[in-house]
Amino acid sequence: MNRRYTHATMEVLYGLCHYAIIAFYDMAFRGEIAGLEHIPKSGPFLIAANHASHLDPPFIGSQVPRQIAFFARKTLWKPGLASWWLDSVGCIPVDRDGGSDISAIKRVLQTLQSGKALILFPEGTRSPDGQLQPPKAGVGLIACKTQVPVLPVRIFNSHVAFGRGGKLRVGTPVSITFGPLVHPRDYDDPKTGKERYLRASEVIMKAIASLREHPVTVV
Repeated sequence: MNRRYTHATMEVLYGLCHYAIIAFYDMAFRGEIAGLEHIPKSGPFLIAANHASHLDPPFIGSQVPRQIAFFARKTLWKPGLASWWLDSVGCIPVDRDGGSDISAIKRVLQTLQSGKALILFPEGTRSPDGQLQPPKAGVGLIACKTQVPVLPVRIFNSHVAFGRGGKLRVGTPVSITFGPLVHPRDYDDPKTGKERYLRASEVIMKAIASLREHPVTVV
C-alpha cells in the first residue's frame, strides 16, 4: 500500500478524524489501495463509489489526501455534540424523505466552488451483498449541474467487514481501487433529454464496475 501524496492542508478537526480513521483502517481492516495517482491534486471533483457498508465513506475518505465533504441524513443533526461535529467536518445535510433539498444543492455548489471534493454513491443505498446495484439519477444530476470531473472508486469486502444487519468483523481486509477520472464530456450528453441524468449516472457506474481488486500484499 502506497500513499503517494503529501496530505494537503485540512481543517484541524477534519485532519484529526482523517488520521484516526487511517490508523483504525490500517490496524483492523488493511487491504490493498490502488490507483492513488488518479486523485486530483487540486481543484474540485466528485468521488463516486459503490456502497455496501457504513465503513465506505470514512475508509474511502481516509485515502484521499485532501479534505472532502460527505452527505448525511438531516435527522442526524440533533442538538449537542452530534450537530457540532457534523458541521465542523463539513457534512452536508440531505433530506432522504423527499423534497427538493435546495439547501443541499447550494451546499454542494459552495463545497465545489471552494475547491473541495464531494463523495457520492450512485446506487443510493447500501448493497445487501456487495453486488453492484443499478444507479439512481441523483449523482448524474449533480455531475451534470456542476460539470466537474468524477473520480470512480470501488471498495471491496466492506459488506463482509460490516454489512447491513451484520456484525463488525475486525481483521477483514477491505481493499479500495481508484480509477481514471471521468470528465464531463464523457458522462454528459444533453441530447438525451429527460434521460440525461440517469444516463450520466450509468456512465459513472460503468466506470466503477470496471475497477478490479488488487491482490493483498502479505508483509
